[in-house]
Amino acid sequence: MRVSSRWTRNSRSLLAAVSGLLLSGCADYGLFAAAGPVAEAQRSHLLLIVGWMLVVSLPLFVALPFVLWRYRQRNRKADYRPDWEFSRLLETLIWGLPIVVVSVLGYEAWRQTYRLDPYRPIPADRPPVEIQVVGMDWKWLFIYPAAGVAAVNEVILPVGRPVRFRLTSATVLQSFMIPRLGGQMYAMPGMVSQLNLIATRAGEYRGLNTQFNGEGFARQKFIARAVSEARYRQLLAGMAATEAALDAATLARLRRASVLDSPLRFGSVDGDPFNAIVAQLRRGGGYAFTPAVGAR
Repeated sequence: MRVSSRWTRNSRSLLAAVSGLLLSGCADYGLFAAAGPVAEAQRSHLLLIVGWMLVVSLPLFVALPFVLWRYRQRNRKADYRPDWEFSRLLETLIWGLPIVVVSVLGYEAWRQTYRLDPYRPIPADRPPVEIQVVGMDWKWLFIYPAAGVAAVNEVILPVGRPVRFRLTSATVLQSFMIPRLGGQMYAMPGMVSQLNLIATRAGEYRGLNTQFNGEGFARQKFIARAVSEARYRQLLAGMAATEAALDAATLARLRRASVLDSPLRFGSVDGDPFNAIVAQLRRGGGYAFTPAVGAR
């Protein structure tokens, strides 16, 4: 068991080093530059899967050239046994090794599925921040109900404090993801889903929609800014003091299909647009769509 554990740790380190080298030219390493415990757990799970699959694939790639070389036509020293039909050792390896690998991967999949349940709150000594997320064509609206402010294509997160995202879509099915924080959750019209994340280091992280939803899909991205708790409160207070309101007319413009050139901030929110959008789509109210891609 100790040898297996040591091999697993070494294989993870090797895979992480190779992956980091291959991705060294990229600006965002995703899970390989995890900035939160959820992404770290997903990275470890991925490396574990790759490591156990190498148990099956590596012997194949090593043995195939060896067999082709040893039993080539010109090699008269290789054994020729036309009556050979059974090897207990080979049968044990051929059947036993896959059983072990599948058993380990199945157990790990079950364990990590429960552990990384996106609806499961993240334990912390401070209460989570709730942020309402509305997916639109082709932008993301973030509403802070406790602070009464909102932003489009930008979300501000306090470092070290859990964040509970409540997601819906004002149009079609979409998929919300911040790769360096981990997780992925669908935003569905007329429904509300949840995603719990936490950032453990300050920085700006790429967020995106991973579900194709039309012409502006490739530009439906946002910035997740992880800042200190003091800076978080300062930014939200500054938005409340200086930015315009998210009123019904502005929300109607945002719900039209368009791509924004830069994020927007709002210092107040009229009514409860998140639940209003959910209720409207549940009633079959539909949504406005104009086939134009451009700045608001």
